[in-house]
Amino acid sequence: MHRNLGNKYLNSPQYYNNRELSWLDFNYRVLQEAQDKNNPLLEQLNFVSIFSSNLDEFFMVRVAGLQDQVKMGYDKPENKAQLTPKEQLDQIKIKNKKNVDLQYEIYNELINNLRQYQVEIVKPHKLPETLLAQLETEFKVGILPTLTPLGIDAYHPFPKLNNKSLNIFVNIDTPDEINSAIVQIPSLIPRFYALNEGDKQYIIMVEDIITYFINDLFTGFNVINTFTFRITRNADLTIHEDGAEDLLIEIERFLKERKRGTAVRLEVDGRDTTHEDIIWIMNQLEVHDNDVYFLDGPLDLTMLSDLVGHLSNKLKHLKYNKYVPQIPQSLGDNNIFDFSLKRDIFFHHPYESFEPIVDFIREASEDPDTIAIKQTLYRVSKDSPIINSLKNAAENGKQVTVLVELKARFDEENNVHWARMLEDAGCHVIYGMTHLKTHSKISLVVKRINNKLTSFVHLGTGNYNDKTAKLYTDMGIITTNNEIAEDAINFFNYLSGYSIKPIYNKLIVAPFDIRDVFLARIDNEIKAQLQYGNGKIIMKMNSLTDKDIILKLFEASCAGVKVQLIIRGICCLKPGVPGISENIEVVSIVGRFLEHSRIYYFHNNGEDNIYLSSADAMTRNMIKRVEILFPVEDKAIASRLLDYMNLQLSDNQKGRYQDQHGNYHYIENNLSPLNSQAYLMNEAIKFGESLQEKSAHPQVISANNRKGWFTKIRKSFKK
Repeated sequence: MHRNLGNKYLNSPQYYNNRELSWLDFNYRVLQEAQDKNNPLLEQLNFVSIFSSNLDEFFMVRVAGLQDQVKMGYDKPENKAQLTPKEQLDQIKIKNKKNVDLQYEIYNELINNLRQYQVEIVKPHKLPETLLAQLETEFKVGILPTLTPLGIDAYHPFPKLNNKSLNIFVNIDTPDEINSAIVQIPSLIPRFYALNEGDKQYIIMVEDIITYFINDLFTGFNVINTFTFRITRNADLTIHEDGAEDLLIEIERFLKERKRGTAVRLEVDGRDTTHEDIIWIMNQLEVHDNDVYFLDGPLDLTMLSDLVGHLSNKLKHLKYNKYVPQIPQSLGDNNIFDFSLKRDIFFHHPYESFEPIVDFIREASEDPDTIAIKQTLYRVSKDSPIINSLKNAAENGKQVTVLVELKARFDEENNVHWARMLEDAGCHVIYGMTHLKTHSKISLVVKRINNKLTSFVHLGTGNYNDKTAKLYTDMGIITTNNEIAEDAINFFNYLSGYSIKPIYNKLIVAPFDIRDVFLARIDNEIKAQLQYGNGKIIMKMNSLTDKDIILKLFEASCAGVKVQLIIRGICCLKPGVPGISENIEVVSIVGRFLEHSRIYYFHNNGEDNIYLSSADAMTRNMIKRVEILFPVEDKAIASRLLDYMNLQLSDNQKGRYQDQHGNYHYIENNLSPLNSQAYLMNEAIKFGESLQEKSAHPQVISANNRKGWFTKIRKSFKK
């Protein structure tokens, strides 16, 4: 049924971007950062690596899902741009082939630029003679023993090659006929080797080394030709939750299956290939023309992040200037528990340090007055200090409950490991809810203060991951608000036991409730616009895909409400369409930090409603995940959030706007250059320096304040 507003059909497909194609446009914007000469050379290479890593996951999950639909004969169009699965796959190939061709153009140009810094990526035959002997020794000692050539004939079937592994196809001339073999390159040996001659450094890819010495693997036979290929497999397999007695064991089974999923993409180093061999491999893997990519360079450019790391010491001037996350303005040089009894504390990472959040859990684990700690974990770092604190807390006799989301995609193995470790330490570990991922970011610390139980709650937009907190922009609040504390207690009891969904005081919890609140808030802005002429909405998120929310935003635009959307990634809404979305603008920022925070602002006739959330306005977040949307009631924090969104909307260096046809363009105007991320780094540094100045005069700092975490890190400030 069409959504009718007067004589306008808001369901018409021309008003929407397809989700998958919009994601490819986002990944293209990542690639544009690799082209941006304002970014240092090694950072440009790093963006090529990010583009590759993003694309791997896109094929393993999104393309794999579409291919499954086609195989099952499912041809129903999706509900926005009205494209069938087959049409989506065809358009993905057209758009993505352009992107990938550009990726390799950029790669080859950047590698060429490295030469002026005495770094060359070469094949072995281009090495000086002296280094070739050194390389041969490296091959025979460090590579050859790990290789197993796999012949293919009646007695040796085509091998089951692992997901994302690099393989060398080999044609061998035998007395009877030409035979084939495959050499799989072990993932645990280095992807590249570096050899030095004077000031010059040569980088040689491992596949090129193996190919150069390939005859050592086939003694007595003549190798006719070789080429490198790589398979991407379906990693979006089904976890059978209903019949699982123990989800931990089911996840471990699932992880083994993932390595062997159906092939969804075949990448070939197109510099040395014969068409006949590719057809043969395609038949073996059951992939089609749309699934094959011929590349003008080495496969799997995710390796560039390792290369950048390798070159960083020698060429550190070709990296971003080091940035040290600063003291949170909202906390200053105060003890986090003492100060949160007085007011809400706001955190903005990575401009402001994540260390206070780590300390929040650590100090709670050590404090004899702490009774209980409860926390959700979605993605954490491999050597997480928060995990260690939770273990210590349990060992110190505190009641510790941890929800570890085992279904966090591509973090399942890591999370299984943490779940077992936490259980062994005495924590109560729960795995989430059947058919729902718990994506919420919440911690609850209960202390006995003056013989009264007091709850401290941390709510955030991003994961409890100390590593990514230096790379992703995220926000959080620590509060002792009694109603939120009661909500937090009910939330954890709901997750850990058997109870119906609670009625919350202030928290809004998905599934369903967040979407209902968004729709009601947008309706409220429509009424305000009609009554007062001041309807306004600003939303910042990673992706917008939910049809109900998009339709409601179209209605708001048609009513004259001003809608400003800051959306890093997928945006299924086309803005600026006359009579439909002409009052909606969409801006995307891709820069040094990954924009990850979610903020939702509704003007409410001057009585601002502003929220932070773990959720994007995506259907999966609205109905398939446990998410939290929480209000920001402190006026100073709310004002900072509004200023922040206006700053991002003014970014004319990294900002791109989407036009009414769905295309993105850099924002160009006559205003002074403004990079919102650089601006916020500078602001954070200024605040840190002002506190550092105060700390040089101890008389102005109370003894209690000196216990603040600032004293531990002030020496690391960037001067």
